[in-house]
Amino acid sequence: MPEPLLHADGLSRSFGAVRAVDEVSFTLREGGSLGIVGGSGSGKTTTARIVVGLERADAGEIRIRGRARPARVRGRAQRLARAREVQMVFQDPLLSLDPRTGVERVLRETLRLHFPDRDPGPRIRELLDQVGLGTRAADALPRELSGGQRQRVALARALAVEPAVLVLDEAVAALDVSVQAQILNLLADIRRRTTIGYLFITHDLGVVRCVTDEILVMRHGRVVEAGATDQVLTAPEHPYTRLLLESVPRPGWKPDRIATARRELSSSQTSPLRRHE
Repeated sequence: MPEPLLHADGLSRSFGAVRAVDEVSFTLREGGSLGIVGGSGSGKTTTARIVVGLERADAGEIRIRGRARPARVRGRAQRLARAREVQMVFQDPLLSLDPRTGVERVLRETLRLHFPDRDPGPRIRELLDQVGLGTRAADALPRELSGGQRQRVALARALAVEPAVLVLDEAVAALDVSVQAQILNLLADIRRRTTIGYLFITHDLGVVRCVTDEILVMRHGRVVEAGATDQVLTAPEHPYTRLLLESVPRPGWKPDRIATARRELSSSQTSPLRRHE
């Protein structure tokens, strides 16, 4: 059986007395898409930051294609190699894009940093086409682009380093519904044409249903339910998962079901429930 693309084993992280991530484990296969969902304070974003390397775990291990991903690296070459393993796309691309730097220059600088011996020109055109921007946006500054276009630039920059794993932290949460659909369709198309693995961090169960194969539900830093996305969202076993589902407005939605789900959650056992395939 081939090694998984990404394997996290027993990740834990505390901030003072707060256990933000508590013994979290999961596997992402090559070309797969895994969603990590939960409300505010569930630990999903801290888990993502540990995977990327923006936070250090107090315990646990991350492996990429069977090789341990060290908590610390030394030297420029190691830092660049580490960055090529995992890239992250944030909710607000304005926070990660230089307002004074045009789209083409952003991509050119990224490619020259990671692949100094390659001519960046053809790859820049390929990336712009891949994310649906085209060469007309090449000279634009971030402020001259729409929110959806800026997110496409952030995706292009992340894809430029040819990562094994792409972590998307609420990457479509700030976009309107129609633009969300465009970005999600774009991500699905990229996934069909590459072996990249996606790790979606989101509170939006609609996004998870559309773009993931498997799902982890987190609450208070722990995994309370895990399994195939369709199975978990169709027949949830844990009361917290049912509460999340009941909180999503839909045809025939009844708000009083939220109160029922909350009562069920408060009376349930506190030990996590894991679903095994």
